Amino acid sequence: MRLDELAKILNGVVVGDGSVEISGVAGIKEAGRGDITFLVNPKYESFVSTTRASAIIVANGRKSMPIPVLQIDNPYLAFLKAVRLFRGDTQKVEPGVHPSAVIGKGVKLGEGVSVGPYVVLEEDVELGDDVVIMALSYVGARSKLGTGTFVYPGVTIREDIVVGRRVIVHSGTVIGSDGFGFARDGEVYHKIPQVGNVEIGDDVEIGANVTIDRATTGTTSIGKGTKIDNLVQIAHNVVVGENCIIVAQVGISGSTEVGKSVTLAGQAGIVGHIKIGDYAMVGSQAGVTKSVRARARVSGYPAAPHEVSKRLYASLRRLPELIRQFRDFEKRLRVLEGKEPLDEGADDVEAADDD
Repeated sequence: MRLDELAKILNGVVVGDGSVEISGVAGIKEAGRGDITFLVNPKYESFVSTTRASAIIVANGRKSMPIPVLQIDNPYLAFLKAVRLFRGDTQKVEPGVHPSAVIGKGVKLGEGVSVGPYVVLEEDVELGDDVVIMALSYVGARSKLGTGTFVYPGVTIREDIVVGRRVIVHSGTVIGSDGFGFARDGEVYHKIPQVGNVEIGDDVEIGANVTIDRATTGTTSIGKGTKIDNLVQIAHNVVVGENCIIVAQVGISGSTEVGKSVTLAGQAGIVGHIKIGDYAMVGSQAGVTKSVRARARVSGYPAAPHEVSKRLYASLRRLPELIRQFRDFEKRLRVLEGKEPLDEGADDVEAADDD
């Protein structure tokens, strides 16, 4: 379609030739003729002069570009909409139950459900309308999946799990695995039964190879709208609020409460039995050992206010030189106090003695 036609759909303003034809979308480096791309991160500013794209989506108020631009409030969101518009749904699945699927007693299937090859649905499982369970996935007894939920191949959803509507679960994820609970008796560890469950809210997306443990008793809960990246571990009885972002390799220990709209950056580790306040941000590789107040920004290990952590890291880089200087001053002091003989070869000590 023409760029000015696309602008009407995305509620943007064209600067330049609005008649240019747009036939696809691509990143700024790989875009070709007919593609529309976008620019948000200043790191990619240099590619504007070399991109082969026919148009570019930018934020309102940006300077003119060498190619036609589409100015809009949220360029990244507009690009997402353009991708959907030109590429459509990348994963189309026909409804129906594959002959190789194993369906237990009392299973209830909504309209338009798709159950792929070698899927196992244990007894009393309930799938809402338009649920997709792709090949080799397992859903345990009495679990319920809400309307429009999409489960990719090789997912394990254990017994008594409640999954909301429009949830996306990527391959390799396990929901409802046993929490890590043992009681010690002398030199022997006895397993504590994990008899709780997991509840996943609406519009949650769970990345590949995520593990969400069932509660010891009660419920491990993931709030609606939360997005979880790959390789995240969420332990038993954790409560995650709505609209959180949990990035790759984060680990959250048992019984911790995470407020709403919290960001946990990559490889952050959270100890158990603490609270992370609403809208807090935890930096990459941070080690959080105590509760974090609402809207705080913390980083480092142990986690501290972000500005403090930055100064600490800057000081650490100077530590070898500071130690050398301290030892030099210490030696000068011993010489001046007569506790150590003068080293004739040390010019700096002689200079101090002259002073």
